Amino acid sequence: MTQSRPEGAPQSGTSSAASSSVSSRVASGRSSPARSGRTRSGGRRPAPDVVRDLAFDILCGVVEDRRMLETTLERHPGGDGRDRAAAHRLAATALRHMGTIGEILQPFLKREPPAPVRCALILGVAQLLYLDTPPHAAVGTIVDLLRRRGLAPFTGLANAVLRRVAREGETLREGLDEARLDVPPWLWSAWGPRARAITHGFYREAPLDLTLRPGAEVPREGTLLPTGSVRLPPGTRMTGLPGYEEGQFWAQDAAAAMPVRLMGDLTGQRVADLCAAPGGKTAQLAHAGADHVTAVEREAPRAARLRENLARLGLGNVEVVEGDALSWKPQQPFDAVLLDAPCSATGTLRRHPDVLWNKRPRDVKALAETQDAFIDAAHEMLKPGGKLLYAVCSLQDEEGPDRIAKALASGRWALAPFTPEELATMPEARTQEGYFRTHPGLWEDRGGMDGFFAARLVRK
Repeated sequence: MTQSRPEGAPQSGTSSAASSSVSSRVASGRSSPARSGRTRSGGRRPAPDVVRDLAFDILCGVVEDRRMLETTLERHPGGDGRDRAAAHRLAATALRHMGTIGEILQPFLKREPPAPVRCALILGVAQLLYLDTPPHAAVGTIVDLLRRRGLAPFTGLANAVLRRVAREGETLREGLDEARLDVPPWLWSAWGPRARAITHGFYREAPLDLTLRPGAEVPREGTLLPTGSVRLPPGTRMTGLPGYEEGQFWAQDAAAAMPVRLMGDLTGQRVADLCAAPGGKTAQLAHAGADHVTAVEREAPRAARLRENLARLGLGNVEVVEGDALSWKPQQPFDAVLLDAPCSATGTLRRHPDVLWNKRPRDVKALAETQDAFIDAAHEMLKPGGKLLYAVCSLQDEEGPDRIAKALASGRWALAPFTPEELATMPEARTQEGYFRTHPGLWEDRGGMDGFFAARLVRK
């Protein structure tokens, strides 16, 4: 798994009951109450606006520094939960539609503005065209944002451009291939025939999926999916659900919950989970009948988070090893290893649209080399005939089928294809080779799912 995406951890956001409040804060231009004043020269001093300020910092972080959306959100001080949720929604909307927004802005800009000004304009267009913000609020909040950030010379430009977009933007959208525009060309090409379905899937906000511990009740408002996961509406706050403190469930996308279920019967076996934090799959293994589960995690803060999550779930019997799975050696070999490898995380676009603009082809190449090293390390941990379940939350061939092809070519592994019976609850995810592969456009009528790849190998 990517080592920065928190599967199994409490998710930030609002409850379903509060989601309309979050939407209204974006649409109306409101934020937490604050007062405006006058500057010494007599001009109006813009009032603080936590929603736009945070959304602006998120977008600039992605565009200028390739910083993850959640990193800015976590570091940013101030704002209540609703402000932060509204800022997340505004920034994520801008990122999902950034290609189209750029195309719409192009005719109105005689020259390219500084990057922060462009980010402010993108937020303004996102409010106008995708979040139903009234024009006066969309324009006014962006003009005030520029003043607060020391960019007052560009307020006239923003006022003129956004007013024209308010008048002409919908007309300019006509005939645009938005799905194609909103995906960087290298990703669109890499995804091939799946590209349009993937993009349509990532436009939707992701629901909250839960994995229940055996015997736990389905939370109210939850829908039991064919695979056994439970789905709740987007914006549901997991920590507020009855049963959370008692460890009755954990957050895990329906696709992410499948690899452990595809490992086969683990009763009485010794099993390792490599790159285990935050612990969703570790918890699944512990409840699957394994005799002993070892969770290996390299980074100390993530290992601490792993222990916290396992403690909430009442799984203190899992052995947690703080070490690098590339060099760590077990005292005795395992019967099975789960490797949810560090990856580009392009499969998590619904929740993390910043991935579209943060990743580069060279990142995928470097990750593929690391994934090969993890597969080799897992081989040394397994007894002959032991199983490796390799998984990545990636849509890239280089991180999925290409890695399995290379492993098989080494002569040290045999493929154990997933059977139609094993994937009877999600038959559309079974490839011709017997791999498991999903993307955000699958189960569109149910709310979609993350993109995942998994394959099962046997050590020769």
